[in-house]
Amino acid sequence: MPLSLLLVGSGKMGQAMLGGWIENGFEPAEIVVIDPNTENLAYATELGCRGIGSAEDIPDDFQPDIIVLAVKPQIIKDVLGTFRQMTERGSLVISIAAGTTISTFEEAFGKSVAVIRVMPNTPAAVHQGMMVCCPNPQVNARQKNHCDQLMQAIGEVAWIEDEGLMDAVTGVSGSGPAYVFYVIEAMTAAGIDAGLPEDLAVKLAEQTVAGAGALARQSAETAAQLRENVTSPNGTTAAGLAVLMNEKKGLGPLMKETVAAATNRSKELG
Repeated sequence: MPLSLLLVGSGKMGQAMLGGWIENGFEPAEIVVIDPNTENLAYATELGCRGIGSAEDIPDDFQPDIIVLAVKPQIIKDVLGTFRQMTERGSLVISIAAGTTISTFEEAFGKSVAVIRVMPNTPAAVHQGMMVCCPNPQVNARQKNHCDQLMQAIGEVAWIEDEGLMDAVTGVSGSGPAYVFYVIEAMTAAGIDAGLPEDLAVKLAEQTVAGAGALARQSAETAAQLRENVTSPNGTTAAGLAVLMNEKKGLGPLMKETVAAATNRSKELG
């Protein structure tokens, strides 16, 4: 029997999930999407889902197996009460709202409701995301499996039991794509300064980052070993790494400071 899904919010991440779900065999007719934005709804209806502008328009006979909350953290508390009746009848709640703790949903729906908090990241848009999931004690094995199915449609999935780790997850993978994009920017600018045409510098930086990431994923060797493999003594790579790996002002200490700042900000927002 196909899963019935209620997706609340179909912005960029919501659309990434919808596309991945349908490509992976989820039945569009079993998916109801709520979004006041007509353009977002148009995308959902083009995929064959039922799109509605407000929770008031949910069909009376629709009881979703899973409610996926993909709205901004600033407004999530305003919409939760709408779905209490569904959760009381057994709907699993999955939230991708950054910084919104499981306790927020338990306060709205009661502690007997199964809730999974997920931290995704933007590469989910090309089905290369990293989704870290944290369940409350009410989530059973079947529901975890359903969450796996949904999230694996847009990338890799990992589970944690300690919700306190979500702040560090946010600092590493949640905010991490922006760090990588900035590395591409910096490599491009450095290439231009070294005399490369801009279009070539962009292409070299983008493909080098993409290719190195793919190699790291596919190789059985660690990133450290892969780095050593391409570093000849007294060669060009060694000269570059001598700057990048400076113990005081290199990338290592800078990345620690970067992740720590994002982690601390996540704690403040939570």
